[in-house]
Amino acid sequence: MKKNIFLLATALLFLASCSEDNFSGGTPNTFDSDDTNGNPGVFTEGGFGALGNGGTGGEVQGTEQYNETEENAFVNVADEPVSTFSIDADGASYANIRRYLTEQNSLPPLGAVRIEEMINYFPMDYEKNYNEPVVLNGEIANCPWKSTHKLLRIGMQGKEISKEDLPASNLVFLIDVSGSMTAANKLPLLKEGMKALVDELDTDDRLSIVTYASNPGVALPSTAGDDKQTIVNAIDGLSSGGSTNGEGGIREAYRIATENFIEGGNNRIILGTDGDFNVGIWDQDELIALIEEMRETGVFLTVVGLGTGNYQEGKMEQMANHGNGTFEYVDNYDQALKVFVHEYHKFYASAKDVKIQIEFKPENVKAYRLIGYENRVLNEEDFEDDTKDAGELSIGQNITAFYEIIPAADQDRNVPAIQIDFRFKLPDGDASQLVTEYIYDNGTAFQDATESLRFAAGVAGFGMLLFDSEHLGLTDYPKVKSWINSAMSYDPHNYREELLDLIELAEGM
Repeated sequence: MKKNIFLLATALLFLASCSEDNFSGGTPNTFDSDDTNGNPGVFTEGGFGALGNGGTGGEVQGTEQYNETEENAFVNVADEPVSTFSIDADGASYANIRRYLTEQNSLPPLGAVRIEEMINYFPMDYEKNYNEPVVLNGEIANCPWKSTHKLLRIGMQGKEISKEDLPASNLVFLIDVSGSMTAANKLPLLKEGMKALVDELDTDDRLSIVTYASNPGVALPSTAGDDKQTIVNAIDGLSSGGSTNGEGGIREAYRIATENFIEGGNNRIILGTDGDFNVGIWDQDELIALIEEMRETGVFLTVVGLGTGNYQEGKMEQMANHGNGTFEYVDNYDQALKVFVHEYHKFYASAKDVKIQIEFKPENVKAYRLIGYENRVLNEEDFEDDTKDAGELSIGQNITAFYEIIPAADQDRNVPAIQIDFRFKLPDGDASQLVTEYIYDNGTAFQDATESLRFAAGVAGFGMLLFDSEHLGLTDYPKVKSWINSAMSYDPHNYREELLDLIELAEGM
């Protein structure tokens, strides 16, 4: 008890002695509950000690803001046989978790752990798709952390298009050049990633650069993709200083994007920021409303988060969700290459407003829970509502979703256990298309499941450990490593090998 009082007193003295500049008006760890519209509350990670689940961690200057997450519970099929959600193509959560483990020497805060983004960070060896905007695959196998349960894996694969056949791009880099972006892991790192992307541009592509600090500005008007030196010179000329008028920058970027709109092309804004808006609109709900208004232009939005300290993840993730785009986090140069080069195809949409509706058959399933996707759950009636926004699937990208299932006592394996209804729109379309698949439970043992299921189960287990899930069952770090080690044959950029190193770090914490 005396030790706890001493630590608390030390923390308070530390906070009192810190300057206002170091903390940018930050506050201790707080949680603002849901508002009356049902929007998620906000967890603010305070200036002293970015506390992970274990209660200790490295120091983080300023505040890091995350939205609260409450994991999905089991649902009885007798009460609610249908589950509906929007896909999530983001990969930011995993990269941010890596930053906490490797740079902060800390477990991540709970709000940073989104299992669906951890799984979807990794490319899966799904069958290539050259014909349809999206194709589905799926399987059921025994659950490795609960012997009486099963896992349902749903895989989605976007259409593959060769680089020479990609549509022309109208890209607008929207770059935060405020004073908070000075650190080496913010604007300087972003500039290196931007320059790497320039090599991917072709003659028919166009690129503009809009900046914002105290006021928005145009650092580069729309320029042909083969005028690479002009583009690189403009990137090299970016410097940081001033406050953060994100609203002004957003409006200017959409203006430039619509002025140079390419019919049938790829029209996209790529926003690079730490998310620390402090001039104009800064409230999360108001920013979402602004993005929803702007997405009606037909311009997609990708958000790239950077840095530490005043990193405002909750805002950025929701802006990308509502902007028909994806959210990524860049913590080092290798990650910049992943986002801007290795996964350049993610800047092109294969399908938008992608929704999944699962009907669980009571003959085979007693209860289920969706693993991850907590902030992507939809109402059943949203599935057929084409005005309801949902996630984007990029060209050549694969997405994975996981359910944990409690099987019925006496299963009838002659009938499907699952019906999957899948809705999506073409990138420039307004009406959705429907695809239906059926999945049977063939009694597959976990060790006999596909490598994709075994690997995704390992990532999900890691996420549940970081989140201190109430559904852990027999999950522990050695088991998670064994599940992943059994699924290492497909690892084109050694991401899976790195994952094993991160699990070792987390286990030691």
